[in-house]
Amino acid sequence: MRRWVFEDAAGRYDIDLGDSNVQCRQLASLVVPADIELNYGMDRGTQRLRELIAEQYGDRADSVTVTHGAQEALYLLYNVLLRPGDQVITFRPGWPQSWAVPALLSAQVDVLDLSDDFTIDMDAVRAAARPNLRLVVVNTPCNPTGRRAGQHELAALADLVGGTGGYLLLDEEYSLDLASSAAVGNDRVLSVSSLSKVYGLPGLRVGWLYGPPTVVAACADRKHLTSISNSVLCEALACEVLADRQFYAAEYHRLTGGGLRLLRDWVARHPGKLHLLPPDGTPFAWLELTTGESALSFCRRVLDAGVLLMPAETLGGQGGVRLCFAREQRELAEGLRRIDAVLQSVPVDRDPPTTMSPNHGPGRMEYVSR
Repeated sequence: MRRWVFEDAAGRYDIDLGDSNVQCRQLASLVVPADIELNYGMDRGTQRLRELIAEQYGDRADSVTVTHGAQEALYLLYNVLLRPGDQVITFRPGWPQSWAVPALLSAQVDVLDLSDDFTIDMDAVRAAARPNLRLVVVNTPCNPTGRRAGQHELAALADLVGGTGGYLLLDEEYSLDLASSAAVGNDRVLSVSSLSKVYGLPGLRVGWLYGPPTVVAACADRKHLTSISNSVLCEALACEVLADRQFYAAEYHRLTGGGLRLLRDWVARHPGKLHLLPPDGTPFAWLELTTGESALSFCRRVLDAGVLLMPAETLGGQGGVRLCFAREQRELAEGLRRIDAVLQSVPVDRDPPTTMSPNHGPGRMEYVSR
């Protein structure tokens, strides 16, 4: 993914339907406080910000540490919880960090394919689990499929990993309803999120981890070896945002509702070429290419038209693309119009695939370089 976004695609597009966050907001939409002393912040984040985050889970501030985006939260948790030889189970297609970073820490990483309908195969998880299981990592709603793991699946995973003294780690970047997180009331489940995806503020780099106070405190200690603290300015802006989160939730629903209607109508005009997997509350959708062309090849041709998409190959899958529809209508419509022109040069596959499985063999991944 790093190579695709920052090297292959850099400077070649003016319409971004590839990044998975809602339309980015402008700094002018926020009130920048002028009386902040630009000193170091607190390692765990300001008390007010932690309280606002904890409120989303219905909990107290000591269950939260603020981080430099959700990426740092995940990185800290991997470093605090894992030791060489520990088993990690995660899933693909998915976020590559969940297998790459644990592998760098000498964990034994088992990356399991999701089922054909992109749900978790609990029989496969139980078969893969060993006594040294330390962490199960689930992205829900899932990037890139848009599917949400069921509560019964998460409860079963928590019981399984809890039986070996481990944890279930939920990457919940695309969830608006953190009060319903499986991490609430379960000291074997951890939750990570941020202001990047549903709030449209990835440039603030404000994320967090939520969980048992002992784990949260250990991550704050380890943070002294990474970023030390967040920007006090960004944390002040984050407080402003979360204090008005109902407004941002309404904006999220406005963008995703209108965008998904437009996308559905557009996909319906391309039978035999595209199949839409209905998203479960995410700002993006998974589109299966049924033309026989690789996702990477297709996205390169779309990039030539000035539009960024995310090919499945960057997320451990194949045969599909992630398209973010949470954009203002004019921008989304123009992006889809340009993709139309690319699709015109693709022959219709008269015998499209019957499943949307990533079709990768299950197995252990020591390291993934992209």
